[in-house]
Amino acid sequence: MHVLLTNDDGIRAPGLQALESAVASLGWQCSIVAPATEQSQCGHRVTTHQHLTVQSLAENRHAVHGTPADCVRLALFALDIKPDLVLSGVNAGGNMGQDIVISGTVAAAREAAYHGIRSMAFSHYLIRELAVDWQRTATWVAELLRETHLLEQPHSSFWNINLPHLPAGMDTLPPLIRCTPARSPLKVSYRQEEKGFAYSASYASRPRDAGSDVEACFGGSVAVSLLQV
Repeated sequence: MHVLLTNDDGIRAPGLQALESAVASLGWQCSIVAPATEQSQCGHRVTTHQHLTVQSLAENRHAVHGTPADCVRLALFALDIKPDLVLSGVNAGGNMGQDIVISGTVAAAREAAYHGIRSMAFSHYLIRELAVDWQRTATWVAELLRETHLLEQPHSSFWNINLPHLPAGMDTLPPLIRCTPARSPLKVSYRQEEKGFAYSASYASRPRDAGSDVEACFGGSVAVSLLQV
């Protein structure tokens, strides 16, 4: 199994390290092609009118001065990487409901699906008061990959998986719930400051639509959604 890893938090992000650790624990080979700097909330933006700079940091590890979707395109069509599976993440923050169209993490998995390659986007919902245990995250992702990478997956589809944020000591993989993206929009609010309007909405107060990824993840389960491109 040869896996392409990418993300939108940047090539040095702890979530990408957790993803790499999970893949290594399964004995799979991997190539990393990830943004050189954070590209959060860039959606499915691609670069076609400027040159893309790629830095080879080590064997099979490349930093791209571009977006997550750029990374997948470069890997497939410029760096001659031929993965069996593309994994994006683990994002520091949830990507559910309305987030899906904004997320660079999800866009990377979607780009792979457009080209007929199995793919998954992994995100970790964050609760501000709790520290993130990235080693536990790596263990959970490895277990999830064992369970999901061979599931039936129609052409031009990909998995969007959101991990809950649980207190320390709760190390057992939470239940998996197959669900659909929430349809209710985020509650948007702004705070007026001297420089302009600053976004101030609370992510945790978003509606928990019945049967949705938000309800599952906020409730302490792993939200698993099969999405079409």
